[in-house]
Amino acid sequence: QVQLVESGGGLVQAGGSLRLSCAASGSTFSINVMGWYRQAPGKQRELVVGIRRDGTTKYADSVKGRFTISRDNAKNTVYLQMNSLKPEDTAVYYCTAGDGLDLTHYDYWGQGTQVTVSS
Repeated sequence: QVQLVESGGGLVQAGGSLRLSCAASGSTFSINVMGWYRQAPGKQRELVVGIRRDGTTKYADSVKGRFTISRDNAKNTVYLQMNSLKPEDTAVYYCTAGDGLDLTHYDYWGQGTQVTVSS
């Protein structure tokens, strides 16, 4: 089993930046992909970005050029640098991890961290 713990959420003004972190523990040897989803009030959960062990990434069109994912395989940690934040980025952000190679399929989920962007 894998446990994921997020940190770094908060309140920021539009145009500002935040950095999210997610540390994995437990059976981390099985993890191939890690990523971030988000869910805004009244909306479906959506993939923000995923990354494989080899660094291959998949970004949602809405965050390309503003968000950057990075991964430290030795520390089993993934980061999400969010710049030029917009009010529509407000959501609960969930860290995810998966055993396969599909960047849209994940097996493990964190509890989520709130990101609020004020206008």
